[in-house]
Parts: sequence; structure tokens; C-alpha cells
Amino acid sequence: MRIGILGGTFNPPHLGHLVLAQEAYRELDLDQVLLIPAGIPPHKPVDGEPGPEHRLELCRLAVAGDERFAVSDLELRRDGPSYTVDTLIELSTQAPTNELFLILGADIAAGLPQWRDPERVLEFATVAIAKRRGTPRESVQRALDQVPGGDRARFFQMPRIGISSTMVRRRARAGQPIRYFVPDGVAGHIFAHGLYGAPRAA
Repeated sequence: MRIGILGGTFNPPHLGHLVLAQEAYRELDLDQVLLIPAGIPPHKPVDGEPGPEHRLELCRLAVAGDERFAVSDLELRRDGPSYTVDTLIELSTQAPTNELFLILGADIAAGLPQWRDPERVLEFATVAIAKRRGTPRESVQRALDQVPGGDRARFFQMPRIGISSTMVRRRARAGQPIRYFVPDGVAGHIFAHGLYGAPRAA
């Protein structure tokens, strides 16, 4: 099977994440895209952390009913920082015949040489890069040229969607509607549990 790997804090997951997953699924002819919420991101703290269990549940609610997508708690079960290379090794060990595609935005891919064991990341997965305004393809290509296996990277188109998790958290905290920014199940869970300082639903 051709499996797309989409990692992140998903704090919370929003429609931009799902469109990214959908376009990778379509353009790369994937069998499934696996969302993997990070336990402890190695490069930045989780802003306004509602708890990893909530972030996992939000991901499950976000993709509920869509057979193209699934959610894994692999990184949440692992102690210590969530390094991509460890995740890919574990997934490859679990299902050696699967072909893995690591889905990244261009801005993230441009920093690939600074990751932990980037050459091993590219040993276990093909990097699939969503073109993103503000990050020239040339800068991404320079990064890929520094890592063995970078020549196998795939680029795909991603519509520009001006939604961020930061914006969703800010709106939730202010009691503003977040419907149409996130799936309905995600919005319901946020307000039902008062996540991100949102007023609890009565």
C-alpha cells in the first residue's frame, strides 16, 4: 500500500490540514493518509496544549467517516520528543511492504537538512512536498540536494487556504464561531470541553 504520513501538533486540526491530506492522496495516488499527532514536538512547545488525548480525539473527529484518512497514536505512546525518523522506522517495521510518503509543506521541507537523521528519513520515505507561496521551490531544492535521497522528492499542488491552528484557537478563546474553519465534530469537541479557553457549550 502507498501510505501518506501527515504529522503535526494538530492543535487543533483544521480544514487546511484536510485539504493538504486530500491533495496528497489524489496527486500521489495514495491508498491512505495517516494523521499522526506529535507527542512532544522537538522544535517547539505545543501552544495552549489541551492535552495529547484531546488532540488525538480531535484528529479522529476531523477524519471521521472518510475512509481515505486514518489516525495513529504512535507518537503519543512513545516517550520523549517525537522525531520523524523514529516514526518512519516503526511504521516500516510494522508493515515492511508499504511505500511511505512523508507529506510536508514547502516551508518545512526547506529545513530538512537540520532534522535528526535526515538521510534516514529519506531512506524510509519519499518526501511529498506541497508547494507553498512564500517558499520558493529553489530553496526547497537546495535543501533536498544536501540530503541523500532528496532527488526522489515529489512536489504537488496545494490550494492556498488562509486558516491556521493559531487563528482557530484565538477565535475559540474569544467565543467566536469556528465552524467552516474546522470540521463540525472538531468544533463541537472544543466547545464541549472548553478547550483553548473557549466558553463551554451549555
